[in-house]
Formats: sequence, C-alpha cells, structure tokens
Amino acid sequence: MSTTPALADRSVGASRPGLMLAVATLGFAVNFWAWALLSPLATTFQTVLGLSAFQQALLVAVPVVVGSVGRIPVGALTDRYGGRVMFPLVSLATIVPVLYLGLLGHDSLTALLIGGFFLGVGGTTFAVGVPFVNAWFPPQRRGFAVGVFGMGMGGTAISALTTVKLVDATSTPVPFLITAAALAAYALLSWLVLRDAPNRPVPASPLNARLRAVLRLRVTRQASALYAVAFGGYVAFSVYLPAYLKTAYALTQADAANRMAGFVLLAVLMRPAGGWLSDRYTPSRVLAVALSVVATGATVQSFTPALAPIGTMAFLAMAAALGAGSGATFALVAQVAPADQVGSVTGVVGAAGGLGGFVPPLVMGAIYGRFQSYALGLVLLGVVAAGALLLDVLSVARRPATA
Repeated sequence: MSTTPALADRSVGASRPGLMLAVATLGFAVNFWAWALLSPLATTFQTVLGLSAFQQALLVAVPVVVGSVGRIPVGALTDRYGGRVMFPLVSLATIVPVLYLGLLGHDSLTALLIGGFFLGVGGTTFAVGVPFVNAWFPPQRRGFAVGVFGMGMGGTAISALTTVKLVDATSTPVPFLITAAALAAYALLSWLVLRDAPNRPVPASPLNARLRAVLRLRVTRQASALYAVAFGGYVAFSVYLPAYLKTAYALTQADAANRMAGFVLLAVLMRPAGGWLSDRYTPSRVLAVALSVVATGATVQSFTPALAPIGTMAFLAMAAALGAGSGATFALVAQVAPADQVGSVTGVVGAAGGLGGFVPPLVMGAIYGRFQSYALGLVLLGVVAAGALLLDVLSVARRPATA
C-alpha cells in the first residue's frame, strides 16, 4: 500500500517527538559550536595582535551580543514560519562568517570584530528551538524537554576542546572549515527530517504588534531578569573563563580551555535536571536554590583561593547552579507563556540572557586592566545573583501571571 508524502510527513513527526527533540538539540549544539569559535583563540589573538585585556574581552563578547539581540526577531519569525524553515536557514547563514573568519578575517582586530558580529547569527538558534520543542510536548513534560534541548549549549564545549588543538596541529583555518561543513550537513539534515508539530498555533498579527504584546507580558519581564543572571552567567564564564584562568592561575591555554569545557559540560548536564525539577516542584524553588549557590560561589572565588580544591569546587558549584537555573527559567516560560507567543517570549528572554553574558566579560576585562585583579568583578556577580534571588523570593516569578 502506498503512502502520500504528506501522510508520511505527518507520521514521521506526530509519532516521534523524541526524534524532533534530538535533531533540534543537535542543531543547537552545532550552531553554538560555531558561535563560540573565537573564545578559545582569544588569548592567541591577544598575543599575536597585541590586544589589551579590554580588546580581548570585546572580541569574545561581540558574537554574544549579536546572537542575543538577534533572538528577538528570530523567535518571532519562528512563531510564524516554524522551526522546520528556521533551523536550516540560520545554519546556512552562519556558514558565511565562519568561512570568512577561517580564511580571511583573523589577521586584525577589525576583521575579527566584523566576523564576530555576523558569527552571532549562530546564537539565535536558541529562539528557534524552544518554541519548536515546546509545541511537540504536553505542558507537564515541557520543562524537561526544553531542558534537554538546552543541552545543545554544550556546543561551546566542542569548540573549547577542539579549536586550539586543531590550530596547533594544523593551521588557523582548519577548525573553521570543519565547523562550516558541520553546519552545512546539519542544514540538509534538518530540512529532510524536522517537521513542525501538528496544529501548532500560528500567529496572524504583524511582527511588530506581536513583539509589543510580548513585552507587556509579566512572564517576559520576570523570565528576562532571571535568565540574564542564570544563562548570562553561564555565557560569561564559557567565553571568558580561559582568559581568567590563564591570568589568575597562570594555566596554559590548553589547560584553561579544558577546564572551561568541564565547566560547560556540567552546566549542560544540569540544564535538563533543572527543567525536570521544575516540572516536579516549581521553577521558583529551583531558581532560589540555584541563585543562592551562584551568589555563594562567586563570593568565595572573589578571594582567588587555591584552584585545588576550593577554586575548582566553587566553579563547579556555579556551573551546576547556572545550568539548573537556566533550565528552570525556560520551564517557567513553557508553563506560563501563551502557546502562540512562545517563540516571541523566548526571543526576548533569550536576548536578555545573552546580553547578561555580554556585559561581564567587558566588566572583568576593564576591572583587571584597572586593578590587576578580578575580585571586584566576582563580587559584583555575587551581588547580582543575590538581587535575582530576592526577586524570586518575593514571588514575582512564582505567580503564573500572563499580563
């Protein structure tokens, strides 16, 4: 008996949400791998190009801010056109800056900043995946499902573990060429395999009207503030930790990159745990614990204790807490945001998280350049985490309000 293509498409998607989740998570990882290519090489570029601490921080921060702000329109476009279109589109667009940086744009700070600006496109895939995954799962499972998708942020660990080693063993273009090939392969895979959830709500109002409506939602404001601390802290450490460890503890570039990869992997593993715990309890409770750990860990690390064991324990505790807190924040979005606005809410909240990661590297670089110490920057992180904890304890994020 023959099956029409349309029926085949429905059967592949409707019966296999797990496959959709797996392919979406893979796409998030591949694009985040590309998004983080400059961070492991920042100290190399600093040495070769004679960059200041602030210029080095700016180099790794530019892709973060572009990828963050870009999530707002990309999330809204995903609400309208679906993840099946947006995943391959964003992946193909990211190939261009990756090839530019690998082949042409790594010989001057200006060229690196131009390439890094457009490399930020890869960071917008988060705003594609959350609404795509959210539509495939029932409300009681969305926290865990979105948390699993969030594990794709481990793409930054791939970059940390491979980029420097590939450059040392071959040449600067090689990791960029490999990443571009992976992006192209994923764009083809996603177009062939991904299907949007049956009966997903498609907004009919114009983009600007939808964005205005989303900004009026209380959940948008609540989740944005919390995600700026939780995911922003993760992003800040994932891009700046190698430079911090090399400067504060005199580690080699390879050792610092490996330790950063361990930080990232733990945060990645804790993200679905945060979503799962939020499904069982409440996102607010998970966030309260996570933010308490971040505030404590940052305060301890501000004294620059010995890396073994106190410093390592502080960083690993913060990694686990930031991962769980990020998962809990989007469990809140999945539970509370209107179904036809999840992408738009995700875009705004994701932008807040990315911008939260943009500021700390610049602050840390400026503080170190002024005081030759990172202590004040870590104290500020502890204060911000404590402020977010107060917001959570005051039940601002606990009430499932929609306006």
